[in-house]
Amino acid sequence: MTHADPILVVGGGVIGLTTAVVLAESGFPVVVKTAEPPEHSTSAVAGALWGPWMVDPRDRVLPWAKQTLDILTDLAEEASTGVRIASGIEVSTTYHEPPEWARLLSDRRACRPDELPPGYCYGTFYSAPLLDMPEYLSYLTTRLKRAGGRLDIARITSLRAADNAQVIVNCTGIGARELVPDPDLYPVRGYHVAVTNPGLTNFIEADTGDDSEFIAIYPHRDHVLLGGTAEKDVWERDPDPGIAHRILARCRSIDPRLADAQVIGHRVGLRPTRQDIQLEAEELPVGWIIHNYGHGGAGVSLSWGCARTVADIVSILID
Repeated sequence: MTHADPILVVGGGVIGLTTAVVLAESGFPVVVKTAEPPEHSTSAVAGALWGPWMVDPRDRVLPWAKQTLDILTDLAEEASTGVRIASGIEVSTTYHEPPEWARLLSDRRACRPDELPPGYCYGTFYSAPLLDMPEYLSYLTTRLKRAGGRLDIARITSLRAADNAQVIVNCTGIGARELVPDPDLYPVRGYHVAVTNPGLTNFIEADTGDDSEFIAIYPHRDHVLLGGTAEKDVWERDPDPGIAHRILARCRSIDPRLADAQVIGHRVGLRPTRQDIQLEAEELPVGWIIHNYGHGGAGVSLSWGCARTVADIVSILID
Protein backbone atom coordinates (compact mmCIF):
# COMPACT_ATOMS: atom_id res chain seq x y z
CA MET A 1 0.00 0.00 0.00
CA THR A 2 1.11 3.57 -0.68
CA HIS A 3 -0.04 6.84 0.83
CA ALA A 4 -1.93 7.59 -2.40
CA ASP A 5 -4.07 4.42 -2.30
CA PRO A 6 -7.61 5.11 -1.09
CA ILE A 7 -8.78 3.69 2.23
CA LEU A 8 -12.31 2.31 2.36
CA VAL A 9 -14.15 2.85 5.64
CA VAL A 10 -17.29 0.72 5.85
CA GLY A 11 -19.93 2.14 8.19
CA GLY A 12 -21.36 5.63 8.65
CA GLY A 13 -22.06 5.78 12.37
CA VAL A 14 -19.98 7.68 14.90
CA ILE A 15 -17.15 5.10 14.80
CA GLY A 16 -16.94 5.08 11.00
CA LEU A 17 -17.23 8.84 10.53
CA THR A 18 -14.73 9.67 13.28
CA THR A 19 -12.25 7.13 11.91
CA ALA A 20 -12.66 8.54 8.41
CA VAL A 21 -12.15 12.12 9.66
CA VAL A 22 -8.92 11.21 11.47
CA LEU A 23 -7.59 9.35 8.41
CA ALA A 24 -8.56 12.11 5.97
CA GLU A 25 -7.07 14.83 8.16
CA SER A 26 -3.89 12.73 8.36
CA GLY A 27 -3.57 13.03 4.60
CA PHE A 28 -5.03 9.70 3.44
CA PRO A 29 -7.60 9.55 0.64
CA VAL A 30 -10.75 8.15 2.24
CA VAL A 31 -14.08 6.82 0.97
CA VAL A 32 -16.85 5.94 3.43
CA LYS A 33 -19.50 3.48 2.30
CA THR A 34 -22.53 2.99 4.48
CA ALA A 35 -25.77 1.07 4.00
CA GLU A 36 -27.77 3.84 5.68
CA PRO A 37 -27.13 7.59 5.92
CA PRO A 38 -25.53 8.65 9.22
CA GLU A 39 -28.81 10.17 10.39
CA HIS A 40 -30.40 6.70 10.23
CA SER A 41 -27.62 4.89 12.09
CA THR A 42 -27.70 3.53 15.63
CA SER A 43 -25.41 6.43 16.58
CA ALA A 44 -28.12 8.92 15.64
CA VAL A 45 -30.43 7.63 18.38
CA ALA A 46 -27.84 7.36 21.16
CA GLY A 47 -28.23 9.15 24.47
CA ALA A 48 -24.59 10.17 23.98
CA LEU A 49 -23.46 11.22 27.43
CA TRP A 50 -19.72 10.50 27.65
CA GLY A 51 -19.01 7.51 29.88
CA PRO A 52 -17.43 4.22 28.71
CA TRP A 53 -19.66 1.89 30.73
CA MET A 54 -19.05 -1.88 30.75
CA VAL A 55 -16.65 -2.28 27.83
CA ASP A 56 -13.33 -4.13 27.64
CA PRO A 57 -10.36 -4.55 27.40
CA ARG A 58 -9.83 -2.05 30.21
CA ASP A 59 -6.13 -1.45 29.49
CA ARG A 60 -7.07 -0.09 26.06
CA VAL A 61 -10.42 1.45 26.95
CA LEU A 62 -9.11 4.01 29.46
CA PRO A 63 -6.60 5.64 27.05
CA TRP A 64 -9.24 5.68 24.29
CA ALA A 65 -11.74 7.23 26.70
CA LYS A 66 -9.28 9.91 27.84
CA GLN A 67 -8.37 10.90 24.28
CA THR A 68 -12.04 11.11 23.33
CA LEU A 69 -12.97 13.08 26.45
CA ASP A 70 -10.27 15.66 25.70
CA ILE A 71 -11.38 16.12 22.09
CA LEU A 72 -15.09 16.31 22.89
CA THR A 73 -14.34 18.86 25.63
CA ASP A 74 -12.58 21.01 23.02
CA LEU A 75 -15.44 20.55 20.54
CA ALA A 76 -17.90 21.81 23.15
CA GLU A 77 -16.34 25.25 22.61
CA GLU A 78 -17.69 25.26 19.03
CA ALA A 79 -21.40 25.99 18.68
CA SER A 80 -21.84 24.02 15.45
CA THR A 81 -20.69 20.62 16.75
CA GLY A 82 -23.70 19.57 18.83
CA VAL A 83 -21.44 18.99 21.83
CA ARG A 84 -21.85 20.69 25.20
CA ILE A 85 -20.49 20.09 28.69
CA ALA A 86 -23.47 19.14 30.82
CA SER A 87 -23.71 18.64 34.57
CA GLY A 88 -25.92 16.15 36.32
CA ILE A 89 -26.23 13.24 38.68
CA GLU A 90 -26.04 9.47 38.59
CA VAL A 91 -28.03 7.88 41.43
CA SER A 92 -28.79 4.44 42.82
CA THR A 93 -30.51 2.73 45.73
CA THR A 94 -27.37 0.77 46.67
CA TYR A 95 -23.74 1.81 46.91
CA HIS A 96 -21.27 0.72 44.25
CA GLU A 97 -17.63 1.58 43.68
CA PRO A 98 -17.08 4.22 40.98
CA PRO A 99 -15.76 2.90 37.65
CA GLU A 100 -12.09 3.42 36.76
CA TRP A 101 -12.93 6.08 34.20
CA ALA A 102 -14.54 8.25 36.90
CA ARG A 103 -11.10 9.58 37.83
CA LEU A 104 -10.92 11.26 34.41
CA LEU A 105 -13.68 13.68 35.47
CA SER A 106 -12.21 16.52 37.50
CA ASP A 107 -15.41 17.68 39.25
CA ARG A 108 -16.84 14.27 40.17
CA ARG A 109 -18.09 14.21 43.79
CA ALA A 110 -20.67 12.55 46.01
CA CYS A 111 -24.15 14.05 45.87
CA ARG A 112 -25.39 16.06 48.80
CA PRO A 113 -28.55 14.67 50.44
CA ASP A 114 -30.62 17.52 48.98
CA GLU A 115 -29.48 16.60 45.46
CA LEU A 116 -30.85 13.05 45.64
CA PRO A 117 -34.31 12.28 44.24
CA PRO A 118 -36.78 10.64 46.65
CA GLY A 119 -36.01 6.96 47.19
CA TYR A 120 -32.33 7.17 46.24
CA CYS A 121 -29.58 6.80 48.85
CA TYR A 122 -26.41 7.24 46.81
CA GLY A 123 -25.39 9.48 43.99
CA THR A 124 -22.57 11.22 42.17
CA PHE A 125 -22.48 14.67 40.60
CA TYR A 126 -20.24 15.28 37.59
CA SER A 127 -19.90 17.14 34.32
CA ALA A 128 -19.21 15.47 30.97
CA PRO A 129 -19.76 15.98 27.24
CA LEU A 130 -23.36 15.45 26.13
CA LEU A 131 -23.95 15.23 22.38
CA ASP A 132 -26.98 16.00 20.24
CA MET A 133 -26.21 13.11 17.90
CA PRO A 134 -28.01 14.16 14.70
CA GLU A 135 -26.25 17.54 14.88
CA TYR A 136 -22.91 15.92 15.77
CA LEU A 137 -23.07 13.39 12.92
CA SER A 138 -23.82 16.24 10.52
CA TYR A 139 -20.76 18.06 11.87
CA LEU A 140 -18.56 14.98 11.34
CA THR A 141 -19.88 14.53 7.80
CA THR A 142 -19.09 18.15 6.94
CA ARG A 143 -15.64 17.86 8.50
CA LEU A 144 -14.92 14.68 6.51
CA LYS A 145 -15.84 16.34 3.23
CA ARG A 146 -13.80 19.41 4.13
CA ALA A 147 -10.76 17.12 4.58
CA GLY A 148 -11.28 15.62 1.13
CA GLY A 149 -13.15 12.46 2.13
CA ARG A 150 -16.21 11.10 0.37
CA LEU A 151 -19.36 9.46 1.74
CA ASP A 152 -21.35 7.07 -0.44
CA ILE A 153 -24.64 5.39 0.46
CA ALA A 154 -23.97 1.85 -0.70
CA ARG A 155 -24.45 -1.55 0.92
CA ILE A 156 -21.32 -3.70 1.19
CA THR A 157 -22.04 -7.44 1.04
CA SER A 158 -18.46 -8.69 1.45
CA LEU A 159 -15.65 -6.99 3.31
CA ARG A 160 -13.02 -9.08 1.57
CA ALA A 161 -14.18 -8.10 -1.89
CA ALA A 162 -15.17 -4.49 -1.22
CA ASP A 163 -13.96 -2.40 -4.15
CA ASN A 164 -10.69 -4.36 -4.16
CA ALA A 165 -9.41 -1.79 -1.69
CA GLN A 166 -6.03 -2.62 -0.20
CA VAL A 167 -7.01 -1.27 3.22
CA ILE A 168 -10.57 -1.62 4.49
CA VAL A 169 -11.63 -0.32 7.90
CA ASN A 170 -14.58 -2.27 9.24
CA CYS A 171 -16.78 0.06 11.32
CA THR A 172 -20.04 -1.72 10.60
CA GLY A 173 -21.30 -2.05 14.19
CA ILE A 174 -23.90 -4.78 14.52
CA GLY A 175 -23.52 -5.48 10.79
CA ALA A 176 -20.16 -7.07 11.54
CA ARG A 177 -21.99 -10.10 12.93
CA GLU A 178 -22.74 -11.19 9.36
CA LEU A 179 -20.00 -9.40 7.42
CA VAL A 180 -16.98 -10.69 9.36
CA PRO A 181 -18.73 -13.01 10.41
CA ASP A 182 -18.54 -12.64 14.20
CA PRO A 183 -21.00 -14.81 16.16
CA ASP A 184 -19.69 -13.30 19.44
CA LEU A 185 -21.28 -9.96 18.49
CA TYR A 186 -24.86 -9.40 19.65
CA PRO A 187 -27.33 -6.49 19.86
CA VAL A 188 -28.39 -4.72 23.03
CA ARG A 189 -31.45 -2.67 22.14
CA GLY A 190 -31.57 0.89 23.40
CA TYR A 191 -34.83 2.83 23.47
CA HIS A 192 -35.29 6.58 24.00
CA VAL A 193 -38.39 8.75 23.83
CA ALA A 194 -37.83 12.31 22.64
CA VAL A 195 -40.03 14.97 24.27
CA THR A 196 -40.22 18.74 24.27
CA ASN A 197 -37.93 20.38 26.81
CA PRO A 198 -39.82 22.09 29.67
CA GLY A 199 -36.65 23.88 30.79
CA LEU A 200 -34.31 21.09 31.91
CA THR A 201 -30.54 21.61 31.68
CA ASN A 202 -29.01 18.89 33.90
CA PHE A 203 -28.94 15.19 33.10
CA ILE A 204 -30.04 12.37 35.42
CA GLU A 205 -29.14 8.68 35.24
CA ALA A 206 -30.81 6.40 37.78
CA ASP A 207 -30.61 2.71 38.57
CA THR A 208 -33.99 1.01 38.85
CA GLY A 209 -32.78 -2.40 40.00
CA ASP A 210 -33.82 -3.82 36.61
CA ASP A 211 -31.10 -5.17 34.32
CA SER A 212 -32.89 -4.12 31.15
CA GLU A 213 -34.71 -0.87 32.03
CA PHE A 214 -33.35 2.24 33.74
CA ILE A 215 -33.90 5.99 33.97
CA ALA A 216 -32.00 8.45 31.78
CA ILE A 217 -32.83 12.11 31.20
CA TYR A 218 -30.64 13.92 28.66
CA PRO A 219 -31.69 17.55 28.01
CA HIS A 220 -30.86 19.39 24.80
CA ARG A 221 -31.87 22.86 23.64
CA ASP A 222 -35.38 22.14 22.39
CA HIS A 223 -35.90 18.51 23.40
CA VAL A 224 -35.08 15.91 26.04
CA LEU A 225 -34.15 12.28 25.42
CA LEU A 226 -35.75 9.98 27.97
CA GLY A 227 -34.61 6.43 28.48
CA GLY A 228 -33.93 3.81 28.54
CA THR A 229 -33.45 0.12 27.89
CA ALA A 230 -30.58 -2.36 27.56
CA GLU A 231 -32.26 -5.45 26.09
CA LYS A 232 -29.81 -8.18 25.13
CA ASP A 233 -30.38 -10.06 21.84
CA VAL A 234 -33.40 -7.96 20.87
CA TRP A 235 -33.27 -6.98 17.17
CA GLU A 236 -36.60 -5.12 16.81
CA ARG A 237 -36.20 -1.42 15.94
CA ASP A 238 -39.87 -0.43 15.59
CA PRO A 239 -41.47 1.80 18.24
CA ASP A 240 -43.09 -0.05 21.14
CA PRO A 241 -45.89 1.86 22.95
CA GLY A 242 -45.52 -0.27 26.09
CA ILE A 243 -41.81 0.46 26.48
CA ALA A 244 -42.36 4.13 25.71
CA HIS A 245 -45.11 4.35 28.35
CA ARG A 246 -42.83 2.85 31.01
CA ILE A 247 -39.97 5.18 30.10
CA LEU A 248 -42.23 8.23 30.36
CA ALA A 249 -43.66 7.08 33.69
CA ARG A 250 -40.24 6.46 35.22
CA CYS A 251 -38.76 9.74 34.06
CA ARG A 252 -41.80 11.78 35.09
CA SER A 253 -41.68 10.22 38.54
CA ILE A 254 -38.12 11.38 39.07
CA ASP A 255 -38.63 14.84 37.51
CA PRO A 256 -42.26 16.09 37.61
CA ARG A 257 -41.42 18.94 35.22
CA LEU A 258 -41.70 16.33 32.44
CA ALA A 259 -45.38 15.71 33.18
CA ASP A 260 -46.64 17.98 30.39
CA ALA A 261 -43.76 17.44 27.93
CA GLN A 262 -45.03 16.36 24.52
CA VAL A 263 -43.70 13.24 22.82
CA ILE A 264 -42.03 14.16 19.53
CA GLY A 265 -40.38 10.88 18.56
CA HIS A 266 -39.07 7.42 19.37
CA ARG A 267 -35.38 6.55 18.94
CA VAL A 268 -34.43 2.89 18.86
CA GLY A 269 -30.99 1.47 18.14
CA LEU A 270 -28.97 -1.73 18.45
CA ARG A 271 -25.76 -1.39 20.46
CA PRO A 272 -23.11 -3.68 18.88
CA THR A 273 -21.83 -5.62 21.88
CA ARG A 274 -19.19 -8.31 22.46
CA GLN A 275 -16.93 -9.32 25.34
CA ASP A 276 -14.02 -7.21 24.03
CA ILE A 277 -13.99 -4.39 21.51
CA GLN A 278 -12.53 -5.67 18.26
CA LEU A 279 -9.79 -3.31 17.08
CA GLU A 280 -7.07 -5.12 15.19
CA ALA A 281 -5.68 -5.65 11.70
CA GLU A 282 -6.38 -8.78 9.67
CA GLU A 283 -4.09 -9.56 6.76
CA LEU A 284 -5.71 -10.67 3.52
CA PRO A 285 -4.08 -12.35 0.49
CA VAL A 286 -4.08 -8.84 -0.98
CA GLY A 287 -4.36 -5.97 1.49
CA TRP A 288 -5.71 -5.60 5.02
CA ILE A 289 -8.91 -5.23 7.01
CA ILE A 290 -8.72 -3.17 10.18
CA HIS A 291 -11.65 -4.07 12.42
CA ASN A 292 -13.08 -1.33 14.65
CA TYR A 293 -16.39 -2.50 16.10
CA GLY A 294 -18.08 -3.97 19.18
CA HIS A 295 -18.19 -0.79 21.30
CA GLY A 296 -21.56 -1.57 22.89
CA GLY A 297 -23.01 1.65 24.30
CA ALA A 298 -19.60 3.35 24.46
CA GLY A 299 -19.07 4.21 20.79
CA VAL A 300 -19.31 7.96 21.31
CA SER A 301 -17.13 7.77 24.44
CA LEU A 302 -14.27 5.93 22.70
CA SER A 303 -14.62 7.12 19.10
CA TRP A 304 -11.64 9.50 18.81
CA GLY A 305 -9.25 7.27 20.72
CA CYS A 306 -10.14 4.25 18.59
CA ALA A 307 -9.88 6.32 15.40
CA ARG A 308 -6.36 7.39 16.33
CA THR A 309 -5.39 3.76 16.93
CA VAL A 310 -6.67 2.89 13.46
CA ALA A 311 -4.63 5.75 11.99
CA ASP A 312 -1.53 4.48 13.80
CA ILE A 313 -2.07 1.01 12.31
CA VAL A 314 -2.51 2.46 8.83
CA SER A 315 0.71 4.47 9.21
CA ILE A 316 2.60 1.27 10.09
CA LEU A 317 1.12 -0.58 7.10
CA ILE A 318 2.31 2.04 4.61
CA ASP A 319 5.72 2.65 6.22
